[in-house]
Amino acid sequence: MNLGLFNRVNLKENKEDKGMYSEWTSLSRLVQNFGTIDHSVLDRFEPSVSRDATLNIVKLLASNLGLTQAAEPSKLVSNKEVQWCMEVICYGLSLPLSEHEVIKDCVNIYREWFSALLPIPKVCVPKPICDDPNTYARKMILHFHYLFIPRKGEDWPFLYQDNLGIDKINRQAVLCHRVLRTLQQIAHESKSMDQSTWEALLLFLLAINDTLLSPPTVKDDVADQLCERILSVLFEIWLLACANNFPTPPLWKTLRENCLNWRHRVALVEQWNRINLALTSKLLGFMYGPNFPELKISDDDIIPSGMTNDCIAQSWYRFLNTIGNPVNLTKPEVISQTQKFLQFAISGTQGVVDPCQHPSLQALPLIFSKAMKGIASQVDAFLGIAQVWEPPITERFNDNVTSSPTPPTQRRLAKSFSVAPSSSKAAASRSSLIGSLNIRATTSSVTSSGPSSTSSLPSLTSIGNEQRIQLSPDRPTCNSILHLFGEWLFQAAFVGSDLTDKNANESGKRPNSIIIDNTKTSLNLNYSQPMESMNEMLDIPSNLSIDKYNSGKAEAMGTLCRIMCSKKTGEKIFPLYLARFYLAVQQGLAVPASKECGETIVAILLHSADLFRLDLDGVMILIPAFIGALELVLPDKDLNLTQGIAKIDLRKSSVQILLSILALPLHFQNITIKTLINTNNKEKPVTFGQLKPRIMNLVINALQVETDPQNTHMLLGGLFLCVQDSEIYEKIEQVTQPSAESSSNLLSSVSDTSSTKSSSYSDHLLSPDLEIQATDSAHALFVRATYLVCHRLISSWKTDLNVSLAALELLSGLARIHIRESDALECKRAVRWLCDYIEHQCSRPPPSHSKDLHSTIVAAFQCCSIWLLEHSYLLKDKECLQTVLEVAELGISGSKSIKKRSEKIMMKEDKDLKPASMRVRDAAENLLTYILEQVGYFPNECGPESISSLLDEASLLQHCNSWPNDCNSQEKTVERFRYFVAEGSIILALLEEPLGNDQDPQPTITLLIRGPFGRHAWTMQLRHLPRHKSGTKYHAPNMGRPVVMEDIPPKHESKHKYFPDTTELVPKCKVDQSIPNLDAILLGDETATEEINQIRDYFESSANAEEKLSQDQSAPAECTIPSIVHEFQTSRLFLSHFGLLHFEDNLQEDFGMSLIAIDNTSSDFCKDLQLLDNMSPRTCDTVHLFYVKSQQTSLQDIIANVTNDSNLSPYFIKFIMSLGWTVNVNKHPGWTGHASTSWNVTNEANATTTNAGQLYDLQNQVIYWADSFSEIAFVIPHQIKLPSNSQEDAMLNTASLSNWFERNLSDSNDKSREKRILSLDLDKQSVPLRRPAVKCNLHPHTNTKIMVVWLESYEDYMKLPLDDMVQCMNTGLETGQTRVSDILVISLYLMATGLIRVHLRGPTSRVGLACPLIDGMVVSRRALAPLVRQTALNMSRRRRLDSDSYQPPHVRRRLKVQEIVHKYKKEMSSPELLTYLFTNP
Repeated sequence: MNLGLFNRVNLKENKEDKGMYSEWTSLSRLVQNFGTIDHSVLDRFEPSVSRDATLNIVKLLASNLGLTQAAEPSKLVSNKEVQWCMEVICYGLSLPLSEHEVIKDCVNIYREWFSALLPIPKVCVPKPICDDPNTYARKMILHFHYLFIPRKGEDWPFLYQDNLGIDKINRQAVLCHRVLRTLQQIAHESKSMDQSTWEALLLFLLAINDTLLSPPTVKDDVADQLCERILSVLFEIWLLACANNFPTPPLWKTLRENCLNWRHRVALVEQWNRINLALTSKLLGFMYGPNFPELKISDDDIIPSGMTNDCIAQSWYRFLNTIGNPVNLTKPEVISQTQKFLQFAISGTQGVVDPCQHPSLQALPLIFSKAMKGIASQVDAFLGIAQVWEPPITERFNDNVTSSPTPPTQRRLAKSFSVAPSSSKAAASRSSLIGSLNIRATTSSVTSSGPSSTSSLPSLTSIGNEQRIQLSPDRPTCNSILHLFGEWLFQAAFVGSDLTDKNANESGKRPNSIIIDNTKTSLNLNYSQPMESMNEMLDIPSNLSIDKYNSGKAEAMGTLCRIMCSKKTGEKIFPLYLARFYLAVQQGLAVPASKECGETIVAILLHSADLFRLDLDGVMILIPAFIGALELVLPDKDLNLTQGIAKIDLRKSSVQILLSILALPLHFQNITIKTLINTNNKEKPVTFGQLKPRIMNLVINALQVETDPQNTHMLLGGLFLCVQDSEIYEKIEQVTQPSAESSSNLLSSVSDTSSTKSSSYSDHLLSPDLEIQATDSAHALFVRATYLVCHRLISSWKTDLNVSLAALELLSGLARIHIRESDALECKRAVRWLCDYIEHQCSRPPPSHSKDLHSTIVAAFQCCSIWLLEHSYLLKDKECLQTVLEVAELGISGSKSIKKRSEKIMMKEDKDLKPASMRVRDAAENLLTYILEQVGYFPNECGPESISSLLDEASLLQHCNSWPNDCNSQEKTVERFRYFVAEGSIILALLEEPLGNDQDPQPTITLLIRGPFGRHAWTMQLRHLPRHKSGTKYHAPNMGRPVVMEDIPPKHESKHKYFPDTTELVPKCKVDQSIPNLDAILLGDETATEEINQIRDYFESSANAEEKLSQDQSAPAECTIPSIVHEFQTSRLFLSHFGLLHFEDNLQEDFGMSLIAIDNTSSDFCKDLQLLDNMSPRTCDTVHLFYVKSQQTSLQDIIANVTNDSNLSPYFIKFIMSLGWTVNVNKHPGWTGHASTSWNVTNEANATTTNAGQLYDLQNQVIYWADSFSEIAFVIPHQIKLPSNSQEDAMLNTASLSNWFERNLSDSNDKSREKRILSLDLDKQSVPLRRPAVKCNLHPHTNTKIMVVWLESYEDYMKLPLDDMVQCMNTGLETGQTRVSDILVISLYLMATGLIRVHLRGPTSRVGLACPLIDGMVVSRRALAPLVRQTALNMSRRRRLDSDSYQPPHVRRRLKVQEIVHKYKKEMSSPELLTYLFTNP
């Protein structure tokens, strides 16, 4: 005999009973003896006699109920009569189940009599009951108890031995449901129930629940079938009692004590969750107001409408503590320490020696998981996470009460039961019948492997969120939530851990009740593993081992992580909570020896994305643990996870954590990471700098195996941050990089794309400093990033628009990073990969060509241009130059001239121009122009502020001697120039008089060339000798003849003969006579004779003249040098020498098209030229910066911050100064942030100010940055300006050009057209001009609104007055109302560590947000400015790519030139044009 069992039977002390009801008396004894309170007098007689009497009387009473015939008034008129009949009915309810009809009639009688408590009782109710309904109701409630308890000599399992017993149980179950439904109806509708009746009803429900649920679970017994129903009725009626007659503390204590005995039932926790969440939903409504996110409950009607706020609060807290500490569900020895379990073990049934070995306890892991999910749901509700909770189908019951004696036939089985005929199918198996009645049979039986991952209670922990959780700004503090749920959550988090709080009794106290002196003492938690002697004797089954509770533990850990991540700016969390949390996380992230990713690791990673962004005290001690967990998840492509958890979401959260720690190694460098628990190990402490190789490998390896586009986008941004931050750090610290030989194997970790894991991350910590530097230096990261991104761009990412754009943006950013040790071969390889990518995209079949595809090609051309401009030495490589030019040719014409070596070379003039699209053609043309004009020449003499010449007609004429100094009229200066348009896109302004600084009488011409890519000024002279040889000049009037040679050679006279002398000696033959002589021919032909005579006269006169000349002995006239000419037709000479004039007859048509004269006498011509000059050949963008102090929501307050530098953070001032360089608005030739002051240099003086905020406000100075492609201005508004409606700029109609701009000519198969008829050389095509009714802007779809906000409180990003702030962001390029949803907001928050937390908010479009900044990224201050600038530029480029009507700058300028041609060209034929050129102006 097990004596320990007897000791536990008699054990009366229960620690769980101590609490808020410890001073009140429990009614548990009354509940247990509820069935013995009232016995029927018929129990005194023989059973047969009592049965017969009961059968007759009950049948008679049932006949008057109106169930089968019309109801009649009851014949019972006195209290004695009613009480005697109730004695009979009481006995009838206790009859054996074989007497089903009698029991049924007894149930129907009492159900009808209960209507006495309703406002309108039924006719059949006796008058004494109507007069005193509460007294009789309490007695009927006592009698109903017999319906639910086992009969003497008859046990529930006995009834399952045959089909007949199953049928009895089915019928009995239906009767139980009818009784419960009647009681629900009375509780809902009765207005006359007094306190005693309410208490009797609650005690009855407690009694039947305790009777059925306290014993160990037996599969498919009545208790298992009725479990959910009786629990739901108990809790719902209890809530009604709270609203109508609040239960007394003894009743609450009794409820808690009984629920502790039912914790082995799954339904108890499910109903507990259901009630708690319903009460929480109501509680939040009046605690935090209507603006707080609502917890939507599908069956929230279980909360009575009449409950007051105080009643809801009291009921909520009491129900929350009803089942005690949920963590005890992990202790079978505690759950089984009840009288019923102990009695069951003593009986020895099923070989159970100890109560904790009972099979029913196998459900504890599932129950614990459900309990933790319920608590997690309440925590989420308090955090303000919008959620919808819908109970599982097995937990929902029908609350509509009906008086029908049988349930509706279509009611769900979970709500009511129906009787199945027992004899219709005799072959029906027992299991099928039970399965038809109980749909919870599958969930009540738990296998030994632990609980299923799919729970019947929906988890509200957002484990599968695709978007980041949005918390309510009105949420309570972390301490408040931890005061409520912290004790349970922390204990659950340490389940299975070898750490147990030594002071367990004090762990439940609030930290504010414990005095902690942070200045003198440090938090020191001593942990041991005490075990009671009784528990040491227990033998816990293997299927209840502690690892089976990992699901609930993971839920608790995830909840704790969400609570900690909800910390607000400036909020303080008690150190005790932080210490316990860090310890729990450290234990939960411990990587097992099997390298498996357990549920706890998954839960922590899923819900800790913001953990390192919140300035939590001491959180850095968790960095090594998190890195170890990330190394388990991110590099593994085939990670095995628990069912129900999306691998993409886990990787997404892991990447977010990784982005928040990328900047830590270089920021903290040699600072040692302390350990939380002193284990007395002699391991060398780890510094932040030593973690850098592991973090860099994480980024590289994660990017190598990532397949999700969003995760890939985030990793690309993180990779660029690593390279950029390392490069700036090494430049500042002047770190010396290893030689090229030592870093030759940098690609080893990324060269094998099939590898999914790094060989050993821990090896980096033990490597020498030189080896670490070689693998994670800026140069090493540059090489690895370039190789990996280019490789994956071509192999995997080419079909995804956003990923391709992000990869190209990263490559563009890498091109701008100049590392001293950068290898030209790596840069050349990157350019070659980009060209291969363009070629591959262009060669895709026609069905694959789309707008997205062409956008990637355009972006690749732009990226290639950046590489060539930043690394101009690449064009000195013959192979690289040929590759780039071939790709440019491919983009412009649609094919290469040299496809394969074996094929014949096709000359460019023989090809049909069929580019992929006009956008691709423009991008390729742009690349070619930059190669010829900008590569190696940027910045020019004008500086980066302008890629065009700053000289115009007026500035050139001011240097002419003939031009008056006081004349500045633009119209008059234009008249001195000749204007021609060449090739339909280039305006030539020719000035034929030399400038004042040149005195050489040489043909001199000054040109202003306005084309698609800017304005350029040239001065040319026609010289026959180079300048170094033409320096000596000879001005003698007569140069003289050369001296005659003295030795005159002899003159030989000879007679010229037509034939040799031997010809006369040859004898003649007849053939010689065949040709007649001249005289014979002339005979008879007078005309011929006359002509011959004339010829003879000419010969004779010529001979006489020669003879006379020979007789004249006078000397010939001496040749002299012609006089020097000082006036030249230089325009004609220039046009002729440069091939712009043609005089061949077959080119007359082309002549008129290649050169067009412009009429410069029109008054509007100067304005159009000025508009053309104001069209920048580069893209222009504006970024507005705001400084927001804590809790500021007014635009006036935000603007006023910059009026005084004392209001600004010094780090903000350093940040704006590092965005670019300062330019003076009036003297700046480029973009200033507003169209009215851009591209216009004036001599006006600027107002002086000493405040940095006011200095860069468009009135004085701006922060400016530019390269060959883009220019961007950073403006700090300090006053509110209304948007301007000025229409001073002329507008260009592009409606007629919309057809060709996005036209795809690659699919044209019309071979009947002439060759080159599809030429896209629009410069030679005439485009008709149409005047629009509404003018459009000169810069369509380039006005991307970008806002950078520096926050002192991070949560203020949700309260920014964006609608008002837009009024301060006018750039003069607006074409309509700007929507707030179209603004890109970059919020920056300075953390306590000195790092910057980034939050992005932007438009939701197909192209998404640009790199390199990522929402949630933590960056260093030194890398912040380049990242912000790069993100703003990339976002603007994406918006332009996404716009259907956007036109690149050179296209807009070309269209403007064509408009000028159509407005001012002179209609001249070829001769008229030549005459115009030969005529002096």
